[in-house]
Amino acid sequence: MAHHAFTTPVTERQVRDLAVGDTVTLDGTLFGIRDATQIHLFDRGRTTRFDLRGHAVIHTAPNVRKVPPSAAHPTGYAPVCIGTTTSARMERFTGPLMRQYGVRLVIGKGGLGAASLDAFRAHGGAYLAIIGGTAALETTWIEAIEDVDLDDLNPESLWRFRIRGFGPLLVGMDSRGGSLYRDVDAAARAKRAEVLASLGVKAS
Repeated sequence: MAHHAFTTPVTERQVRDLAVGDTVTLDGTLFGIRDATQIHLFDRGRTTRFDLRGHAVIHTAPNVRKVPPSAAHPTGYAPVCIGTTTSARMERFTGPLMRQYGVRLVIGKGGLGAASLDAFRAHGGAYLAIIGGTAALETTWIEAIEDVDLDDLNPESLWRFRIRGFGPLLVGMDSRGGSLYRDVDAAARAKRAEVLASLGVKAS
């Protein structure tokens, strides 16, 4: 296991060097994205003016407050609490995000499935995991909300955050076919079968 400190955007080579169990800390730019954002991008034909190539996205719909635009808050939004939402609902969007927009890293909680793992393998991507309940800490890693697009979807807009020391994050899925979530699921199912067998119960 190794630790990687990246400044976004990142290269395919950097991402393909990641392995499940490694940790990553990010500086630079991070894009916030959620269900409605991707439904509008991929199901309803909308586009974004942001260049996402080589970047990381985080599954979030941040709690923000309106403030007068300033150097610290160029978009007129100040972060209040920027937490991470469960990724599984957005499984079908991983492939399109990578193919059409060049996204390299997906940050979320709870993991993604087989289709996302295939996309990471094919295009050079990885899933970086955050533990649930750490929103207050995550917010301290965000220096500013630099820009926002598709803001009629607020709070599921497409957010551009400036980040510093975002992490460490755990590599939960890599481009080599590794998946912490698949492995944990398999181990839990094996343990369940073992316990049921010891009780004389046939596993269904």
